[in-house]
Amino acid sequence: MTAPDTRGCPVRADVDPFDPAYLADPYPLLAELREHEPVTYLPVLDMWAVTRHADIDAVFRDPATFSASIAQDPIFPPAPEAREVLAGFRAAPTMSNCDPPKHTRIRRHTARAFSARRIAVVEPAIRAKAGELIGAMLREPEADVVESLTFPLPASMIFTLIGFPPGDTEMLRGWCGNRTAFSWGRPTVEEQTGIARNMVRYWRYCEDFVHARLADPADDYTSDLLRAHLADPEDLTVDEIVNVVYGLSFAGHETTTNLTTNGLRRLLEDRSRWEALCADPALIPAAVEEVLRYDTSVIAWRRRTTCPVSVGGVDLPEGARLLLLLGAAGRDPRAHPDPDTFDLRREPRPHLAFGKGVHFCLGAPLARSEFRILLELLTAAAPDLGLVAGQELTFSPNVSFRGPRRLLVRRSRG
Repeated sequence: MTAPDTRGCPVRADVDPFDPAYLADPYPLLAELREHEPVTYLPVLDMWAVTRHADIDAVFRDPATFSASIAQDPIFPPAPEAREVLAGFRAAPTMSNCDPPKHTRIRRHTARAFSARRIAVVEPAIRAKAGELIGAMLREPEADVVESLTFPLPASMIFTLIGFPPGDTEMLRGWCGNRTAFSWGRPTVEEQTGIARNMVRYWRYCEDFVHARLADPADDYTSDLLRAHLADPEDLTVDEIVNVVYGLSFAGHETTTNLTTNGLRRLLEDRSRWEALCADPALIPAAVEEVLRYDTSVIAWRRRTTCPVSVGGVDLPEGARLLLLLGAAGRDPRAHPDPDTFDLRREPRPHLAFGKGVHFCLGAPLARSEFRILLELLTAAAPDLGLVAGQELTFSPNVSFRGPRRLLVRRSRG
């Protein structure tokens, strides 16, 4: 690999996003970079880290200069063994890793199908499922909220929205497992090969499912997309719908699982925060936004420059791979006063947790609804809920998605 041109740019060979200390708490290092080296080259990733809110906002708003094409590419090139397994894997860019004009065409259909009406239809199901899961969790003397609540709720809801049979959830969960590591982590060759096999199985499942819905449509998101295809087969193809279903069925629960887990951690680690929500449920929407800003589930995202360009006063070459550190932007004092304070009564300000511009997260309304409903029901049912003391939190070793893998809670009374 040819060494990149980093003249005029700080280089931090000591920064490794897979370092255990960074995974445990990235925010001190993010603050250091943001305040002293807001655009810096990281040799371990061959990427330029961008940390300030205004710079990341500008990148998101300019898809012509900053391509989304690498958003889901593996950080490190897959081993030959994994590439061989993926020979029959036909996933193509359609959403977060797709640029205009193709992205514009597909987004028009996916956004229409992901309508307020479709979310409204799902909301009673969110409330029912959340109530069922919370009831079961609170019957246990001690519970892991990830296993009991924050994974099964968003997974069940996105699969319901898409139309997957409820009985397939556990199988799909197994296939999803560790896919994060493939694209955003540093897996071993053996791990890559195992993940690749699951990706192929998952892809074929989505392909078979879409073709079954084409023959027998239902009242779900996939069928809405297929109706758009039948109205104009050239404007939205069946293969593109398979790609959308494949991508959304993963992204639609992984990020929300981390969001809700981060949120419960932050709200329960300070008793006054949880008590404030229990006393005044009107604060819940603000709590959702504060978690998104303060401890976002997507701590970093990626772009690639299509021409030489300056970002944050640093000249970047064409083809530069950018790591947009959203976790740093969420605590940028230029955008958020007193940013290291978690404030349930913070004056609303735009954050970048869902991105910006043409790639603004399609599932943002669903994620917000799920988190809001979860907090409404849980604060009402368990005002005495608390974190189990002394637990050690662990995080998946990857550059983009962040949330505790387990979070133990218990009630102070029966």
